[in-house]
Amino acid sequence: MQKKTKKSFHLYTYQKVILSYFISITICAWILYPIMHRILNYPPGTVDTQFQVEYGGLTYTQQFIILYVVITVLFLLYQRFVLFKKIANLERSGGVNSNLYSVTEIRNTLLTAPKKFYLLQIIIPFIAITIGLGMPVVKHEVESSGITVAILWVTVFTFNATISYVFSKNLFKSILMKTFKENKLDMKHSKLSNDMMLILLPILIAGLFFIAIVSYSRLVKARGDDIYKYYKNEFSYVFDENSSYTEDELINTLNSLEYINDTDTYFVIDNDKNITTSDGEPLTDFFTKYIYELSDQFDGRVYEHYAVNTQGYVKHVTVNNSDYIVGIKFPINAGSALFYIVISFIVLFGVISFLLWYYSTSLSNQIKMIVNGLNDINTKNNDEFKKIPIISNDELGELTVEFNKIQDLTKHNIEKIHDSQETLMEKERLASLGQLIGGIAHNLKTPIMSISGAAEGLNDLIKEYDSSIDDPEVNSEDHHDIAKDMSSWVEKIKTHTEYMSDIITAVKGQAVTLSNEQDITFTVGELLKRVNILMKHELKNAIIYLNISMKVDENLVLKGDVNSLVQVINNMISNSIQAYNGKPDQNIDLIVTKENNNLLISVKDYATGLPQEAKDKLFKEMVTTKGKNGTGLGLYMSYSTIRAHFNGNITFESEEGKGTTFIISLPID
Repeated sequence: MQKKTKKSFHLYTYQKVILSYFISITICAWILYPIMHRILNYPPGTVDTQFQVEYGGLTYTQQFIILYVVITVLFLLYQRFVLFKKIANLERSGGVNSNLYSVTEIRNTLLTAPKKFYLLQIIIPFIAITIGLGMPVVKHEVESSGITVAILWVTVFTFNATISYVFSKNLFKSILMKTFKENKLDMKHSKLSNDMMLILLPILIAGLFFIAIVSYSRLVKARGDDIYKYYKNEFSYVFDENSSYTEDELINTLNSLEYINDTDTYFVIDNDKNITTSDGEPLTDFFTKYIYELSDQFDGRVYEHYAVNTQGYVKHVTVNNSDYIVGIKFPINAGSALFYIVISFIVLFGVISFLLWYYSTSLSNQIKMIVNGLNDINTKNNDEFKKIPIISNDELGELTVEFNKIQDLTKHNIEKIHDSQETLMEKERLASLGQLIGGIAHNLKTPIMSISGAAEGLNDLIKEYDSSIDDPEVNSEDHHDIAKDMSSWVEKIKTHTEYMSDIITAVKGQAVTLSNEQDITFTVGELLKRVNILMKHELKNAIIYLNISMKVDENLVLKGDVNSLVQVINNMISNSIQAYNGKPDQNIDLIVTKENNNLLISVKDYATGLPQEAKDKLFKEMVTTKGKNGTGLGLYMSYSTIRAHFNGNITFESEEGKGTTFIISLPID
């Protein structure tokens, strides 16, 4: 049942994205279809007519639908086999419960997918229009007026790309929310200012281009209307419909006309459809076809081709009692106007782009200030917090106000945590001392019994010596023997009292409060001596053997709080003992080595190792593998102690079933 739910979730999300894309591209196509041929000034009478079929093979509507379908299918295939294939694989492998790398990979895909769609929806239509998809009409448009056609299509698809970007980004939120989990793998990040420029700048360009194209299209149309009317009036004036002309009279009349442009040319078509032009260039098939089939419908007006800014005017005259067609062919490009439109576009685009960049950067910097403030809360002490100034009265201003409130609350909470932490750590230390009491009592009991025995021996010797003072049989050699025995007992007492003194010193060191910690100099030998004394009883009770391997000079001098360092090492040894779960006759290796300028103290056991969950949180949280018997404070406090008081580090190596090694690294001069 769970598998079916995951699959339906994947299909549901995919269907929503496809539907949103289909709706957006359909709306854009619906808007573009009725206006495209008007903007491109298609010749009247050639849109979706038999004329267009005979000349180009496909009607305007058919071409439009094919381009629309091809571009749509390309994007649907990309979405299906690139993006949603990864989503489906994620769900089949366990969804949000799959491995961290897979989840992070799919989240990065979802975060970057809307941008990829956005760019592809601009690039693919441009490429599709440029290559023409093998359509004769479109091919001719690209050759003759490709810039206009490409800009128009890219403009429309840019608007569509923006719509689909907004919808897909919103739809992907559902998956991103379901796959969210705290992790340390790097997510792909992008700057807000770059995202704003990426989305808004193409829209800006598309909008300006669209305005420029429409303006230029209307200007060209108006210019064509004016030139057409001028030549129509001229031809009506110089050619009388009821008169007949000779060929020479016809040519002379055409040469005597006042032409608007130097590039305007006349042409004559005789009764046998032989064409003579003033510049010697033949008329195009489209132009001549339009003359014969459609010019009469549009009062003698003739068009060169689809989206080509060349037109003409024709009139039927009688020449040598035969029906001739005379006409004028003229370009209608508004070159100077186009130049000023382009210059205005460049200037306006530059100004708006700069303002957009400046504003987006300013907005991004405001957000960055809050991000940096949150980072300060996470990394700095509470006395280093700085409030963020309020520089706007919008939502960012409200966010800044709330951030400053959170900062004050965080500072207060950190102070309370520090107070509680000191108490907690002191309790942990006292708890550790409580565990040592049994061992200390046992360690002290043996030397005390030995001293008591030595005192009894000395007492017997004193009595013996006292009774022998007046004994004539006791000679000087006997006195020396008694003194030697007494000296032997004194040495034994001295040895045991020194051992007791070491125990008391070690216990006293662990009993001091955190506020009384002091940095002193001590040797590696002294350090290990204290460790051995304090752990002796616990090791003995567990029947665990501590193997000390000293690979450095025991007189190597260290500086710091020796008591805290002893507690850290003892805590690690205790953890190793407990890792064996009461299994006797096991070994723990305590290895002291030197690497570069660091002293390495390794505590190694051969028990069960640490589970992955504990590895991920070790030293970062108060985690324990001892269940209710552990607080997790020991290692957490140990790590903090080494970092804060020795400027060192603690690392570990662990493999389940083979054991764990903790390594304390201390810098030495």
